[in-house]
Amino acid sequence: MISVRNLTVEFSARTLLDNINYVINRRDRIALVGKNGAGKSTMLKIIAGLQRPSSGSVDVPQGVTIGYLPQHMTTEDTCSVADEARKAFGHLKEMQQQLDSLNLELAERTDYESDAYAELIERVSTMTERMAMEDGSGGEAEIEKTLLGLGFTREDFDRPTSEFSGGWRMRIELAKLLLRRPDVLLLDEPTNHLDIESIQWLEQFLIQKAGAVVLVSHDRAFIDNVTNRTIEISLGRIYDYAVNYSKYVVLHQERIEQQMRAYQNQQKQIADTEEFIERFRYKATKAVQVQSRMKQLAKIERIEVDEVDTSRLNLRFPPAPRSGDYPLIVENLGKKYGDHQVFADATFTIKRGEKVAFVGKNGEGKSTLVKCIMHEIPFDGTLRIGHNVKIGYFAQNQAQLLDPDVTVFDTIDRVAVGDIRLKIRDILGAFMFGGEASDKKVKVLSGGEKTRLAMIRLLLEPVNLLILDEPTNHLDMATKDILKQAIKDFDGTVIVVSHDREFLDGLVEKVYEFGGGKVRECLGGIYEFLEKKKLDSLQELERRVQPAKQAAKQPDLPTEERKLSYEEKKERDRTINRATRKVREAETEIAAIEAQIAELEAALASGEPQQPDVYDRHAALGKKLENAMSLWELAGIELEELKEKYGLL
Repeated sequence: MISVRNLTVEFSARTLLDNINYVINRRDRIALVGKNGAGKSTMLKIIAGLQRPSSGSVDVPQGVTIGYLPQHMTTEDTCSVADEARKAFGHLKEMQQQLDSLNLELAERTDYESDAYAELIERVSTMTERMAMEDGSGGEAEIEKTLLGLGFTREDFDRPTSEFSGGWRMRIELAKLLLRRPDVLLLDEPTNHLDIESIQWLEQFLIQKAGAVVLVSHDRAFIDNVTNRTIEISLGRIYDYAVNYSKYVVLHQERIEQQMRAYQNQQKQIADTEEFIERFRYKATKAVQVQSRMKQLAKIERIEVDEVDTSRLNLRFPPAPRSGDYPLIVENLGKKYGDHQVFADATFTIKRGEKVAFVGKNGEGKSTLVKCIMHEIPFDGTLRIGHNVKIGYFAQNQAQLLDPDVTVFDTIDRVAVGDIRLKIRDILGAFMFGGEASDKKVKVLSGGEKTRLAMIRLLLEPVNLLILDEPTNHLDMATKDILKQAIKDFDGTVIVVSHDREFLDGLVEKVYEFGGGKVRECLGGIYEFLEKKKLDSLQELERRVQPAKQAAKQPDLPTEERKLSYEEKKERDRTINRATRKVREAETEIAAIEAQIAELEAALASGEPQQPDVYDRHAALGKKLENAMSLWELAGIELEELKEKYGLL
């Protein structure tokens, strides 16, 4: 559909993209990957027609539409959310005017047998079909579905866009883009301003309704779920893999290893040839062989190994001073702004060493509760910080709070005290700010570099309660993995506000959901929480589809006293059987894991030598068993609720 031909982009003396060729097909879901600065955003801008390459072309067939969402954009604030979304259909008026003009031309012409007349009929037919398809997409209903899916409420529709933060205005722009239904969607970090539920909605939209998609994202779960093709940009070249991101990682590693072996073999060949030339250069009897070897050496096409970033972020939080058993106790906590109640009656306790997540739609109070903990804003109710608790706080806008006009070194030097000032260069080097990088001004740093710099400030003094509000925004996948491991290794208490499922998976053991003015506790990891949410949604759906007329006839009778129709009985039995099967599957999974643990423990008890990773495997199985137990508990709760609902207890 779109053909990228011999594309080259040069900045000063540096070649960013070198003679790139590939095709974007109609149903491709492409993840564009590569290290920061590789040229991913530049590639999107060139395809969108916003930037010209140094040479080469992007061939877009006539009639193919492209929609582009950049990382940052300037938005207008002159109308309501709904009116701004309606602008997505403004092109229909232009299409109608073009169609009217073509129909008028068709009526005036008399050269019925000519090729030009046949071509005109074809254009009218194509445009009429396109108009019918786009105009029949539902208009207002589509606007409502899209805005609700991206996290807006119906009450928000009539609010002026000026009342919303930059992140929410980006959602409006994303809504307009999705409503236009372009043939090709170009998305640059679309999940940065979305919460978990909105990301899941966007996933489903892209999978089910979008045409071709090319996206840049550091959200591994998102690109894994959406994409079926991965294009890596490295050293100006591209490597095209017909797989999603997780499979690409494996194939990429294999390619690097093969490349390294070929490089090493070639280097040995070159060294042997150079040694031969040097040894026999001045021997007349070997002159012919020497000349032959020199020509052979000149013809060798040197293998270039793709750049592997050998510098590694050495992130480790200082040992946590011991705090009291309960670092945070919250009782009947509430917060309101004017008449708007953000949340009320929040009651929970976080124990020492727990790692928990705050999740929920944006605007439901996650960051607000964090600000209450930090006593940045007043609140109702009781909030107690435990004995000897020292808080380290990473705010959502921490990177933006850095002074842009000072250097990286001075940023840390200003807050460092005591002996730590003698180690600033070492600390910066561990965070990949070594050498000249420490003398850069903050304003020239990328978003990820600013986040890393803000993280250094957090590490300058020992704390035992870490509160991290969206710490992974703008971090690439490698850095996110390192941060995740550092938090797992941290021996203090952690509260993470994040929408990144992959980051939270295996990191937190408890989730607090913010929504509807309430804060609800959910035991288990992030995927157990999402599974429970799905079950709750299904149950809510089942409650809604109970026939209204039946409820009207028998409003006061409990379920077991009503006569169910044949179809209702079938649906009840199907639902109960599904829930029962889920419990049995969970029990089978638990039994299998317990058998593996028993086998491993028997091997350990035998006293025979074991593999070095035996204890890691034992710990991993223990964690797997905990997760399986959580799923079994959720499945059991669902079954009990269904039996109670249908009067079968």
